[in-house]
Amino acid sequence: MATADEAPDAGLLTLDEVCEQVGMSVRNVRFYTTRGLVPPPLKRGRQGFYTPVHVARLELVRELQAHGFTLAAIEKYVARVPADATPESIVLHRTLLAPWTAEQSETLTRAELDDRAGRVLTDDELEVLVALEAITLTEDGRFEVATSLLDACFVLIQFGYPKEAAAAARDIFTEHATVIAESLNALFHELVWPAFRASGAKPEDLQRAVESIKPITTAALVSHYEAAVTRAIGGRIARLTGDAPAPQR
Repeated sequence: MATADEAPDAGLLTLDEVCEQVGMSVRNVRFYTTRGLVPPPLKRGRQGFYTPVHVARLELVRELQAHGFTLAAIEKYVARVPADATPESIVLHRTLLAPWTAEQSETLTRAELDDRAGRVLTDDELEVLVALEAITLTEDGRFEVATSLLDACFVLIQFGYPKEAAAAARDIFTEHATVIAESLNALFHELVWPAFRASGAKPEDLQRAVESIKPITTAALVSHYEAAVTRAIGGRIARLTGDAPAPQR
C-alpha cells in the first residue's frame, strides 16, 4: 500500500494523537500498519506522523470490526479500497457500512425469553425464531433479541410457522437485496459521488449526506415492496375468483 500523499504539514498527527482520535491503542495502530491495513506513517526525522488518510482508514477498520468482520475479512475488504483513495472516499465506505436502521436489541436468558413469550418455548420454536432473525444465540448461552420483531414472531410460531419457510424467505431477501445493493452502489458511485466531489464537500459533510440518503432509500424500498405485494396478492385473488383479465391474443 502506498504511503499517504498529504502535504507534509497539512494536519499531521502524532501517534498518540491519532490513537486518541480513532479510539485505538498504540499497539493496535502499529499492528494494523504492519498488516498493511493502513499506510506507514510519514517520517520527519526519527518521528512518524499521521494524516487524514490514516485516520479514515483506521476508522474504516474499526467499523468493520464492529460488524464482526474477522481480520482476514477486513484485509480482503481494505484491499479493494484504492491505495490512493482520499479521506472522503474512505468515509463513504465506512458510512455505507453503518446500520441503515436503528434496531433496538436486548440480551435475554432462556427463562427471560420464555417469560416474554408467556410460556415455555420448545427447541423447535427457538430454531424458527433464529431463522426469522428475531433472536441470536450468544457465546454465553443467552439470546440477543431484536426487540421490534419479537412479538410478531411469537404470533407466527404460535400458529406453527415452518422453519423452512423462514429460511427460504431469508434466502429470497438475501438474493434480491444483493442485486439491489449492487445496483444502488453503482448508481451512487457513478452519479451521486461525482456530484458530492464537485460540490467540494468535506468528509463530515459527505457522512451527513449519506446518512440522510439511508432513511430515504429504506422508505422507498418498503414502499415499493408494499406496492409489489399488493399487486401480487390482487393478481392471485383475481385468478382464484375468475376475475383475471383474459390473456392477450
